[in-house]
Amino acid sequence: MSDDRCDLLCIDFDHAEALRAALPTAEEVALRAERMRALGDQTRLRIAHALHVGEVLCVCDLAWIVGSSQGLVSHHLRQLRSAGLVDSRRDGKLVMYRLNPTGHHLLDAVAGTLAQEEPA
Repeated sequence: MSDDRCDLLCIDFDHAEALRAALPTAEEVALRAERMRALGDQTRLRIAHALHVGEVLCVCDLAWIVGSSQGLVSHHLRQLRSAGLVDSRRDGKLVMYRLNPTGHHLLDAVAGTLAQEEPA
C-alpha cells in the first residue's frame, strides 16, 4: 500500500463537486501552462527580467544585457510573444519589445515565489 493514497474511498461529494466546478477549463489550463513553460527557460527568464526593469528594449540591447547572441534572443522573444507574455512593435529598422501586463503579473508571481524560498 502506498502512503500517498487513501486506504478508504470516501468522497465529500458536495465539497469535491463544488471545487471541480470552479476549476478553469482545459483550454485555460493549457494556456496558463504554456505561459509558465515560457518562463521555465533560463534565457527567457533573464530576458523577461530585463524587460520588466528596462520596460522597452530592442533585440540588440537585450542580447547585450543577457549575454547571448541576437539570433538566440530573437528566438526566445518569439516564444515569449507566442505565449502571450511579450508585445513587439516596429520602430523604423528596430523591433522594440516590452513585457505586457500578463508577462509582468506572471514574472511578479515567479519572482515573489523565488524570493520566499531564498534563505534569510
